[in-house]
Amino acid sequence: MTTRVLAAEGGTTNFLLPNATIFVEAALFLIVLFVFYRFVVPPLSRALDERQEMLRKQVQDREKATRTLQEAKERYEGELAEARAEAARIRDAARADAARVRAELREQADREVERIQSEGAQQLAAAHEETTRRLREELGRLSTRLAERVIGEPVDDDRRSTVDRFLAEVEQAPAGGGGS
Repeated sequence: MTTRVLAAEGGTTNFLLPNATIFVEAALFLIVLFVFYRFVVPPLSRALDERQEMLRKQVQDREKATRTLQEAKERYEGELAEARAEAARIRDAARADAARVRAELREQADREVERIQSEGAQQLAAAHEETTRRLREELGRLSTRLAERVIGEPVDDDRRSTVDRFLAEVEQAPAGGGGS
């Protein structure tokens, strides 16, 4: 009764009191909920699933790329270490070759020095013999001329052989002088 009285007097209704609009609103809410569940949720759900799948695939691709990068880095570092080792081997081989070549050149130079010294000694000996022979001849001629001047007549071949014998004895005598 109080509801009718209030409605008759002021024309306002109490919103706390239930009336038929609440049932209509509940029915409309259920219809909207059904429409959302039937037509909006499946595409959204599919879109979210696709997005989730795409994210999962991206994570897998990233992990695969990371593994590939790590493997490539390890291969690179391995090959770099191998290249450094090969360079060290080549450098050591080059040093060994350089030492071998240096030793060969030194040995060759020593042989050349020996050969030049030997040739020089041979040339010196030959020059000494030639000079000695020339000096003997010259000394023989001078001695023969001196003997001819002292004697006053020409010296024949017999006397010349005597002079040659004397010069040979002088040559064989010790160099320090033969005094008593």
